[in-house]
Amino acid sequence: MKKKFVFSVMLVFLVTVILSGCSGDDKNTITFWTPLTGDDGAYMDQLVKDYNETDPEIKVKHVITSDMYTKMSTVLNSGKGIPDLSIIHADRVPSYAKQDVLEPMTTIMESGSELKEENYLPQAWSSGNIDGTQYTIPLDIHSNAMYYNKDLLKKYNVEHFLDDDVVTFEEMLSLQGKLDEGDYVVNDALLSWVIFAQIQNLGGDIQEDGKPAVDTDVMKQSIEAVKEIADLGLMTPYGEDGYLIFQSGNVLFSTDGTWSSTAHAEVEGLNFGVTNIYAFEPEKFTNRASSHLFAMLKSEKRTEEKENGIADFLEFIRKNSIEWAEAGQIVASKEVNESPEYEKYMQSFFTSNEKEIESLYIYTYEYYPYVAEALDTYVADMVHGEVDIDEGLKTMQTFVEDKIAEGDKGEAKAE
Repeated sequence: MKKKFVFSVMLVFLVTVILSGCSGDDKNTITFWTPLTGDDGAYMDQLVKDYNETDPEIKVKHVITSDMYTKMSTVLNSGKGIPDLSIIHADRVPSYAKQDVLEPMTTIMESGSELKEENYLPQAWSSGNIDGTQYTIPLDIHSNAMYYNKDLLKKYNVEHFLDDDVVTFEEMLSLQGKLDEGDYVVNDALLSWVIFAQIQNLGGDIQEDGKPAVDTDVMKQSIEAVKEIADLGLMTPYGEDGYLIFQSGNVLFSTDGTWSSTAHAEVEGLNFGVTNIYAFEPEKFTNRASSHLFAMLKSEKRTEEKENGIADFLEFIRKNSIEWAEAGQIVASKEVNESPEYEKYMQSFFTSNEKEIESLYIYTYEYYPYVAEALDTYVADMVHGEVDIDEGLKTMQTFVEDKIAEGDKGEAKAE
């Protein structure tokens, strides 16, 4: 027992040392935490490198932090090792603001005169605004997207599905019995995101008077509509990787993310394009989205000099984030996403006109992360007929309510 106690003390000390080493304690360095553990981390590394090469007074150190939200809770509780700047997801802002752990961006916006609402995509900006206080500066919007196989559309003579840029349920169902064995209309990639889109298409929501609304008629209708596609054998089989089946050339439509365009482009012979997530009617379509946002956790050690340096860095990103488009993200800065250079990126489709921009829907409900976790856990079983929908809805409602009762926001899943 004594050895275990000594080991525990040493472990706590080691974690504290590591976090302090990655903190904002160095007055000559802006410590910048992100959860970008995938390929997007390399793109952010390059952006930081490009900024540091401008020889700023205070350079930026990018620290990719796995389990970042858990570590944020640790440093906030200890008051030590708090980073100067972070990237957080849009669904974190409401709870963080409620907990009073975010520093408003007021002084940053005053230092960087062009860090203002009119210079960014509206949803990205407003997702960081709580009760009139701006807590974040946006980097991007990352959205659900639907890729299509051009060769299969031609093969089955359904290229006209894309005439209005919206593929409907009716159009997809019309292919019943018309596909070769081994071909499918759509996969089940990011299935919960597709359901979130249908909820908006039906005029619904996931909350009512601040309380979670999961076991609802609109949620049931959304799941039933997608389930019909699966029931007719038009969706890739349950348990198989529909994303890879699309890349193999056997799926007409793949409902994954804007960031996937880079991976799809590396597949030899895959002739593909991008459009909106399927919908009930062409007049109302939604692409469920989220946003990476620059934020500052409250810290007494963040100096005025560092705040000025952060403003300079964010202004650099606002003007120079075309590199972020390489990662398949919808860049939030209008200076970038309205530039001719940006048009070469596939995700520029989603900022090509006002209707497309309006389709990018970011949920800002305080308990959205719990609703998303519930859908991620149970929706595939319901769509593929493994669980009765009414039973699944009741289970999800209870799941979310229990999470809220636990008050364990720090462990909620961000997307």
